[in-house]
Amino acid sequence: MRWQVLEAFAEAADAAGIPHVADFNTGDNTGVGYFQVNQKDGVRWSSARGFLKPILKKRPNLKLVTGAFVENVVMHNNRAIGVSWFREKRHDVEHNVSRGANIILAAGAVQTPKLLEMSGIGQAGRISALGLPVVHDLAGVGENLQDHLQLRPIYRVRGVPTLNEQYANWLRRPAMAVDYALRRRGPMTMAPSQMGAFAKTNERHATPNVQFHVQPLSLPKFGEALHPFPAITISVCNLRPDSRGSIHAKSPDPEVAPSIQPNYLATESDRITAIESIRLVRRIVEQPALKRYSPEEFTPGAGLTTDAELAKAAGDIGTTIFHPVGTAKMGAAGDKSAVVDERLRVIGIEGLRVIDASVMPHIVSGNTNSPTMMIAEKGAAMLLEDARR
Repeated sequence: MRWQVLEAFAEAADAAGIPHVADFNTGDNTGVGYFQVNQKDGVRWSSARGFLKPILKKRPNLKLVTGAFVENVVMHNNRAIGVSWFREKRHDVEHNVSRGANIILAAGAVQTPKLLEMSGIGQAGRISALGLPVVHDLAGVGENLQDHLQLRPIYRVRGVPTLNEQYANWLRRPAMAVDYALRRRGPMTMAPSQMGAFAKTNERHATPNVQFHVQPLSLPKFGEALHPFPAITISVCNLRPDSRGSIHAKSPDPEVAPSIQPNYLATESDRITAIESIRLVRRIVEQPALKRYSPEEFTPGAGLTTDAELAKAAGDIGTTIFHPVGTAKMGAAGDKSAVVDERLRVIGIEGLRVIDASVMPHIVSGNTNSPTMMIAEKGAAMLLEDARR
């Protein structure tokens, strides 16, 4: 899929000082261009498709249980010996404990710290307040949350196709579905963002400090319908935020979602980057390549111009970009905020490792999907190495 309005964005970004780049993965990602995506034949190539499904029926020591809910890690004398889980069946609830020599938490930056706390591992005061027994006091569990806050300026455009009006056309939808079903082509194969860019909001940065995700569409918020007018979204996120949040269990009931406090824009440096990001978007939109489509700033609104107005606007139009990391951070000996050591072992607990994005001490300067797969590869290799000793 190629969109004229995305090509125009790339041309405009180039004119604004962000050069064209054919590949973001050559060592210097500065520039604007199309993202490479994990996709095959128009379908997302997930970690499950790439790693799990090919071996699922070939490994006698591998069992996949779906539709199950993990309650906690089963502990005995500060050693993890299994996980307790349940699954609702047609007429009853199946409860089970899966045991193993090594227990691996790979529930992600949101659920991993919650599972640790539900297992008695974390800040002693928090666990006691939940009415649960404290197994090991570990201060860093659930802290150090980082995410790429996505600011979503939206511009109405004229004289150029966008997905908004194409999707709104009931006659085009069946054609999209047929194109996807028969040829795995068309809008239904699109990644969330096709066009991207890495840039500096200010020359004080040695390397790009923001990333753009540009979409030929717009919507009020995720899960809602597309706007009824032609528009594009020029999302931009701070790659190295200084703000830190937290995720903690808020109930002894394992089915209750955890408390998530991202603390976006909590630091002055993050607010400055947000202000500069919106101004950079406006500078790009003002270039002739996009100007020809009469862009009109729908959000946050062209009337907002002062630093204070733009800082507030960043909070109003900012959303997660689904890159949470850091809530079970890896750290060296003596780091009181560390949750796992250099081999991803939970500090103070035997037989328990965390292998997911929550172990990142600092968020990566880009998308987190492939780096998390790399963490999984390295974690698996270390598990095998330690098993041979």
